[in-house]
Amino acid sequence: MVTKADPNKQGWEESEFPILCETCLGDNPYVRMTKQPYGKECKVCSRPFTIFRWLPGSGMRYKKTEICQTCAKLKNVCQTCLLDLQYNLPVQVRDTAMNITNDAPRSDINREYFAQNIEGKIAAGDSLIQYSKVDSAGREMLKKLARTEPYYKRNRPHICSFYVKGTCKRGDECPYRHEVPEENELSHQNIKDRYYGTNDPVAKKILNRIKGGGNSNITPPEDKSITSLFITGVEEDIMESDLRGHFYAFGEIKSVVVVHKSRCAFINYATRASAEQAVDTSYNNLIIKGHTLKVAWGRPRPTGPKSEIDAADTLGPPPLILPPLESMEIPAPPGTESKGIIYPSQDPTYQGSSNKS
Repeated sequence: MVTKADPNKQGWEESEFPILCETCLGDNPYVRMTKQPYGKECKVCSRPFTIFRWLPGSGMRYKKTEICQTCAKLKNVCQTCLLDLQYNLPVQVRDTAMNITNDAPRSDINREYFAQNIEGKIAAGDSLIQYSKVDSAGREMLKKLARTEPYYKRNRPHICSFYVKGTCKRGDECPYRHEVPEENELSHQNIKDRYYGTNDPVAKKILNRIKGGGNSNITPPEDKSITSLFITGVEEDIMESDLRGHFYAFGEIKSVVVVHKSRCAFINYATRASAEQAVDTSYNNLIIKGHTLKVAWGRPRPTGPKSEIDAADTLGPPPLILPPLESMEIPAPPGTESKGIIYPSQDPTYQGSSNKS
């Protein structure tokens, strides 16, 4: 006997693992998740889908999936933060750079029909977003704006509403942040506007910064003795010779230090003019072996007298100072009376206990 599928559940999503970015997943490789099939409706297409809930790390808030996987695949975004999975940018910024028009319907009937067609394309293996069709200018802009490392600050706990009212009595045990919220346009975000790429305040802030030239240069430090550059995003296949081959054209290099464990490197120039020329040319425009690297000025090393604690650690423990010999009391030799009491152990001639009657 064949059981018919429930017609009311057609199009409902049931998945085994969510589509998440590295930031939302957290830095713990052994993250534990709870799974609830058909636990909630998608905030975009309103169809029930599988809810996943997890804790991304210690001191962070619990996170959960907000949209279904069909809607996430349509825009190539994370199911939780709704940022692009390749560039980690808002949808509006990505679509503006790629010149993509938003053709997804918002009405209930058309939206469900559109979602069913998208599922058919996904099952057929069609790519919904063609990154290869982006022009070179748009691709360069996306590479400059892309966040190459996870931003775990986005997983912080929410602000405690009781603290804002002045009634929170939990103190340090409160799992929420004790901060005063800032009222600006970033505090009023709509998840549908973020998904469709319209009226997104975060995207507007990024795009306005680009139009105003805020990302075109970097202010050099006032300390003229700083001639080193700090490079981030250095992958394992980028060697010292690769960095030296790019930066040697701007002047004499004193040293190149690569730290693959921290994915960073330091370029030390002989003159300040060479360092400034390297920054002007390479800032937001450095790609080595297909990896986008970020360039920043280095920090000066502290050059002052060591503290007393550091000096003590360097020189070792202080020497032991004994009092003068004249002031030391030398005990009496064994066998002599001290306060009228003689103990057998004080006389080396005794061998055993004293038997005096």
